[in-house]
Amino acid sequence: MRSLEQIFREAFAGIDVTVNGDRPWDIQVHNSKFYERVVGGGSLAFGESYMEGWWDCEALDQFFFRVFHHRLHKKLPVFNYGFLLLAVAAKLKNLQSKSRAKQVAFKHYDIGNELFEKMLDSRMMYSCGYWEKANNLEEAQEAKLELICRKLKLEKGMSVLEIGCGWGGFAKYAAENYGVSVTALTISEQQAILARELNEGFPVEIRLQDYRDVNGKFDRVVSIAMLEAVGYRNYREYMEVASRCLSDDGLFLIHTIGGGHDAKTTDPWIDKYIFPNGVIPSASQLSKSWQGLFVLEDWHNFGLYYDPTLMAWLENFEESWDSIKADYDETFYRMWRYYLCASAATFRARYNQLWHIVLTKRQSFNVYQGVR
Repeated sequence: MRSLEQIFREAFAGIDVTVNGDRPWDIQVHNSKFYERVVGGGSLAFGESYMEGWWDCEALDQFFFRVFHHRLHKKLPVFNYGFLLLAVAAKLKNLQSKSRAKQVAFKHYDIGNELFEKMLDSRMMYSCGYWEKANNLEEAQEAKLELICRKLKLEKGMSVLEIGCGWGGFAKYAAENYGVSVTALTISEQQAILARELNEGFPVEIRLQDYRDVNGKFDRVVSIAMLEAVGYRNYREYMEVASRCLSDDGLFLIHTIGGGHDAKTTDPWIDKYIFPNGVIPSASQLSKSWQGLFVLEDWHNFGLYYDPTLMAWLENFEESWDSIKADYDETFYRMWRYYLCASAATFRARYNQLWHIVLTKRQSFNVYQGVR
């Protein structure tokens, strides 16, 4: 009978990964109990064992690319109890209710603005850049902002509602370059503080407010990298809020990660350490959620651009570690590196996508011309 170690070694060999090999994407196992731990704990145990130093990999992104490209995580003989618990919880209650919404802000966005200032571009855009003609992260993020503004067909004097504003980078860019006024929502206190500082002097209002509580009418509605926090139970309400707040001849743009199946939960490790209660939506879930409210005008996929975005963040994070590590520890460093590398690999392997979706209300009779 084959041992667990033999089973794992053979499975890894099938994706060109050698346990204790000497190539950058080979993994180095330091604890013989690693295999038993992963079989019993699934992806949560896999991530935690890396955080605790049970195994290493020089090119973690290349390792995970092979895992996701070959769907190895679906083939290994593991009991993913963490996923089972999340699935049961998602079935029994709304994991993204208003009372639970601030969990992701506390766990992720409020861990310290300095970390994100060091890792991101100068505008602190924490979403996929547009690398078609860009040579670096700064150019890619500016190109993304310009692309969104062009897709929204912004004109001077327009009012814009931004659902999920991060540190206010889009709001400032749109106000400064297109002469629009922006009402921007966040549930993160740390984000709100810095966003107000960055937007001082511009017609931008930063609100510490749940999207479900917003009212008013706006010429445009935009939501960048926020839909992943909404949850499948709330997609319809999210669309209803956007419809309620959008003028009849307005445009609504969604920038979101997209998945290939109808998910109700996320990976247990991601849920515990990175994005509590996050869920990546599918095309079918979103299409169903806007039925009767919006007309689909444009759907643009540039998920492959998230790979260089995440790798640029990783490079900035590692280069800045010495200047910020006094506020964290080695476990955090390994956790953050694991998160960025694994995420990059999901896009490189086409496991996840990045979508721009442009919608109009059914009352609009203008022909929309898409831009790239």
